[in-house]
Amino acid sequence: MLEVRDLEVGYGKVAVLRGARLDVGHGRIVTVIGPNGAGKTTLLAALMGLLPAAGSVRYDGENLADLAVEARVRRGICLVPERRELFGDMSVEDNLRLGAFSRSRRDHTVADDLAAVYARFPRLKERRWQLAGTLSGGERQTLALGRALMARPNLLMLDEPSLGLAPRIVRDILHVVADLRETGVSILLVEQNARAALQIADYGYVLEMGEFVLEGPAAELAVNPRVVETYLGLAASAK
Repeated sequence: MLEVRDLEVGYGKVAVLRGARLDVGHGRIVTVIGPNGAGKTTLLAALMGLLPAAGSVRYDGENLADLAVEARVRRGICLVPERRELFGDMSVEDNLRLGAFSRSRRDHTVADDLAAVYARFPRLKERRWQLAGTLSGGERQTLALGRALMARPNLLMLDEPSLGLAPRIVRDILHVVADLRETGVSILLVEQNARAALQIADYGYVLEMGEFVLEGPAAELAVNPRVVETYLGLAASAK
């Protein structure tokens, strides 16, 4: 689904990503873990076309180099950003409908998809006419995720979906993410909560200081001594 080779991204003369190589298979969850400042958000922004980048990015066999952000969305790539980026002065339902903006006005399945999002997130249906800016943190995250689903993504990229949320809500969000894999959606999950991310991922990468330093099946990374000590805590080694 996604093949990244030798990706180089920077801000001015400052290199943020160097030689990044990454693959996301069809219907798989791939996670990128690492500390703050490692370049995780920069990676997703570059893949979405929000930042200029050197190297090769291929999506379903197509070179994305010359495609604008909106063209990538039309091809089924969607990003849920770290700060959710909702329209706070618009209702929940209006935010959701904006997720389908790239689809044809004659697409009569938008209503069906809206119903499917409400079925997946009943809390959003209860608050469908409430302003997005008045929602709780967990509700805003589910709204951002629901809005992305309205675009019918084939590749869903999530930037720190657990940020600022209580552990119970994090579990609920990641349960939904794992469930989406069963529908055939490919997922690239960037997450500081390494333990939670590795529990649902099929494959993982560790990004440090702009370079991937480890990769492998998520189950193997979860017991890798370096990952355990640095990202999972010493308690994990006793389990």
